[in-house]
Amino acid sequence: MGALDVAEIPEAATHAWLNASDDGTPQAARPPAQGRTEPAADKPAAYTWNKAPRLAGQVAECGAIARQLADGQPLVADVVARLGITVHTRVLARVVELARLLPLMEGWLRAITPREPFFSPGPLPDEGQGVGLSEAARGALGHWLRIERGRIASYQIVAPTSWNFSPRDAAGTPGALEQALVGAPVQPGETTPVAVQHIVRSFDPCMVCTVH
Repeated sequence: MGALDVAEIPEAATHAWLNASDDGTPQAARPPAQGRTEPAADKPAAYTWNKAPRLAGQVAECGAIARQLADGQPLVADVVARLGITVHTRVLARVVELARLLPLMEGWLRAITPREPFFSPGPLPDEGQGVGLSEAARGALGHWLRIERGRIASYQIVAPTSWNFSPRDAAGTPGALEQALVGAPVQPGETTPVAVQHIVRSFDPCMVCTVH
């Protein structure tokens, strides 16, 4: 697995209630560093406040199952090879991860020295930009910041649910959740199908974090 190239993470706002350009016309996906978060509630063909991030042009699912597969966890890898990525395998990956994390957390707690500084303050530059990437509980998290004349000029976030709940991109390719919902069974008389609820919740979504 090679190093991540942040230049390969663009976001499309084609189907989001957000302006993608100064005049509101569609345009190519932007890197988050050049992203915009300007509401356009009446935008045609839009159906979400979520943009569509992609990794090297591909839909990506993040979270516990992605972490366990990337780490080569044998049980999760075997079950996914046989069953694919499903509600069952997402939940299994989360349970396996919890079991693996507990002994690690005990070690981390023992390594803490309570009176030691927990961060290093620094002066804010007059001009600059930066990217902060982290693996949050729900998955991949990225922050893009630009400073101009000593003030924050742009701050864009790509949250884990931004990846998982991505709408269709400019090419019409649906996101991870949208693909997972295809073929979900709906029983007679169901107005809130149980299968749909199970699929959605298996992604452990946080829409508050996503609509930023």
